[in-house]
Amino acid sequence: MKNNAMATTDLQSNQSVKKRRPWVADLIMDRWLYVMLVPGIVFFIFFKYVPMIGIAMAFQDYRPHLGILNSPWVGFKHFERLFADPQFMNLLKNTLILAVYDIVFYFPIPIILSLLLNEIRLQLFKRTIQTLVYIPHFISWVVVVAISYLFFTTEGGVVNDLIASMGMEKIPFLLSEEWFRPLFMLQAIWKDAGWGTIIFLAALAGVDPQLYEASRIDGANRWHQLWLITLPSIRSTIVILFILRLGNFLDVGFEHIFLMLNPMNREVAEVFETYIYRVGLTQAQFSYSTAVGLFKSLIGLVLVLSANWAVRKTGEEGIW
Repeated sequence: MKNNAMATTDLQSNQSVKKRRPWVADLIMDRWLYVMLVPGIVFFIFFKYVPMIGIAMAFQDYRPHLGILNSPWVGFKHFERLFADPQFMNLLKNTLILAVYDIVFYFPIPIILSLLLNEIRLQLFKRTIQTLVYIPHFISWVVVVAISYLFFTTEGGVVNDLIASMGMEKIPFLLSEEWFRPLFMLQAIWKDAGWGTIIFLAALAGVDPQLYEASRIDGANRWHQLWLITLPSIRSTIVILFILRLGNFLDVGFEHIFLMLNPMNREVAEVFETYIYRVGLTQAQFSYSTAVGLFKSLIGLVLVLSANWAVRKTGEEGIW
């Protein structure tokens, strides 16, 4: 009993010493971890937080020769103009449709692809497939859209030549409002779905192999293992990435859409990002375009906060 009491006293003493240890000592002990944080912190300060000063332009009639500090304040004038603009509802509809397509059609593809790759046992074949699906990520959108043009143009396009050879009329895929969104999603999936598997494959690598061994002993087949072990093991990763995806819900890809945009499909292809470019840069309406961008960012913030709250209410771990 005496020895136990002494051990308990020593433990409490050590804990009290740790509590009294100044934060400077912790900083010195973990100094190299903090040094590794410096580049990321500097990046976010200069490229994420400092530019937020420009938000003030949304509430001003910004004049470049006056600067942000001296430009006249106009309150919510530009937001009122945005909501009263006849194009607003069409922009919102187009952006929301593409954003929902992204969540419904694109987001599950990397998960499914990761699960399929995880089932491959021959490592050489698995790495080869991984390399092939990663490669399109490094191709610029200019090249991707150019490849699509070569396939789908009515003037010598491979697909339309095949359609014509079967005696059917050529389809103007690139000029059609009906075909814009399917083509947009197919290009996005082909280009980035493989790259999106990296995080999910890393999560799958952390699943305990003994769980699979125990399930096989209990008579579980591959399908049972997928639903009862694999998916529950990476559920938290899926939830976190889904929440982060909602933060960029209205960011549907300026470069991609801009390259596919033309007068024939503008009615369904024009989104907030291309509208900001057209109004803000080509027409020099800096304050108005800043208001449009701020509105889009606020929607993303609300979605992230709401999704994180809903996820935590269901018992899952959110981002914070």
